[in-house]
Amino acid sequence: MTHSVSRSVGTLAFNGGTFRSDARAVPEETAVAISVGGSTHAVMMATPSHFRELAVGLALNERIVETAAEIERVEIASSDRGVDCRLWLCAARAGEYTVRRRQMAGPVGCGLCGVESLELAQRVLPTVAIRAPQLAPADIEAAIAAMSNAQGLSRLTRAVHAAAFHVTGQGLVVAREDVGRHNALDKVAGHLAEAGIDPATGFLTITSRVSVELIQKAAVMGCGFIAAVSAPTALAIREAEAAGITLVAVVRGADFEVFTHPARIAGAPPLPGP
Repeated sequence: MTHSVSRSVGTLAFNGGTFRSDARAVPEETAVAISVGGSTHAVMMATPSHFRELAVGLALNERIVETAAEIERVEIASSDRGVDCRLWLCAARAGEYTVRRRQMAGPVGCGLCGVESLELAQRVLPTVAIRAPQLAPADIEAAIAAMSNAQGLSRLTRAVHAAAFHVTGQGLVVAREDVGRHNALDKVAGHLAEAGIDPATGFLTITSRVSVELIQKAAVMGCGFIAAVSAPTALAIREAEAAGITLVAVVRGADFEVFTHPARIAGAPPLPGP
């Protein structure tokens, strides 16, 4: 089944004190179920594209698997009601997942929903080492511009988020758009995993506000640098600090703010105190 990512709808535009007939492109979204070993793990609304990347990236970022190689196969089944992305794991991982499901109160979509206790929501994140080359301020500006240029669906609809991965000296590697900011980053993670690209060799850019879930996903990916167009939450800043992630946000052309670990940025002084 072929999926369209947008459609044109008729509207009534009110401007200059009068109504007129108009049309607008709007993004499509569809229900996507991620199932593991025949059991539903998550149901979310997503842009109907790159389903395999979404499923693989979510499995990695939620630590269902450690590597994409532990996923034996992925089946994509479409119907009028949505899309089912079926993951089948190697025997060892399948057994671990069965034990994990016993601790879950219900399916989760964002990484924090449906858990049985607050303790399960407090993820212990790996610390990301400073392995990637330092970035110059101009690299950050260029990366955000490159992501913007790759946002065809956003230019058409003005209603989707984007995430992208870049390598210094190489430029944009992959960009993905989705109605869900978590989905966009999971699609990037899935692409990198299946292409055999180590996220530690480059850095991420995102269009959305920086919520704690996005920091958690970056930490699990092993990527130590995020640059965002929008601002972060306080918890996201604390998690980025603890995980060793350089968080740059509120990027506006050549201007930006550094919230954590400025040592990865060439010429940046230490952060001021509170």
